[in-house]
Amino acid sequence: MGKVYDGIMGLVVGDALGVPFEFRKRDTFKAIDMVGYGMYNQPPGTWSDDSSLTLATLESIGRTGMIDTVDIMVNFSYWLGKAWFTPYGQVFDVGGTTRAAIERFQRGVEPLKCGGDLLTDNGNGSLMRILPLAFANSSYADVVNVSSLTHAHPISKRACILYVIVAEQLMKGKSLSPILTDEMWGGEFRRLSGIWEMERDEVKSSGYVVDTLEAALWCLYHTDTYRDCVLTAVNLGGDTDTIAAVAGGLAGIMYGCDGENGIPEAWINQIPRKDFIKNLCEKVESKFSKVQVGVQD
Repeated sequence: MGKVYDGIMGLVVGDALGVPFEFRKRDTFKAIDMVGYGMYNQPPGTWSDDSSLTLATLESIGRTGMIDTVDIMVNFSYWLGKAWFTPYGQVFDVGGTTRAAIERFQRGVEPLKCGGDLLTDNGNGSLMRILPLAFANSSYADVVNVSSLTHAHPISKRACILYVIVAEQLMKGKSLSPILTDEMWGGEFRRLSGIWEMERDEVKSSGYVVDTLEAALWCLYHTDTYRDCVLTAVNLGGDTDTIAAVAGGLAGIMYGCDGENGIPEAWINQIPRKDFIKNLCEKVESKFSKVQVGVQD
């Protein structure tokens, strides 16, 4: 399999690791392996809305061969209303901003006018699902539009752009350090350029999109394997599933599914609907040559 599968499976596994511990306070627990029956009483390997909406986006891109915001929003609607793209036919975790946006679409609002654009709408609900755009030759405008389906405030849109840039650079074989010292980091994201100096107690693990991106990249920078990266993310507490999903997508690209540093096979084996996920990834990989590691623009 290629980088699409590495990144998407990395995201799904990270999400599933974090689901049982969501909203738990830092250092009141210790995640060391894939477990279940925690916050939502789901079996081990169960992914949340983070992965479902990522897979909904990926499916649209793979089927249409393009970034079609109407089609993506239709998939989101099928997820919320019919439990498509879920591990076991049940939607058990939905962010308020995301739900409101999808319900606007269901009432006939144009997709790009559905997302919340207030400062208070800057949860991590678009960041958690934006990774497929790194595999699809997408423009900054595409990323902004796909974020805006649910989260249309400039902070959320910029977070998504920055995340896609990091993913694209990692796929080219670039290391994280020079990416994070790039001049693009500024404003609300200015701390990212000095992430190597941040101590753990300085890292916030809330659902605020800036905190989530910081925490995910901090975990990626301060670890050397996929396993350590996502477990470090989960053990920050708070929004454990989303931070581990966002970090896991990048760690999957970095370390892949093979070798001692990659996504553990034992964890992948606990993920439901693996063939479904694999098929979605293969469709995207067959249409976009950009996903091959080392390919330059």
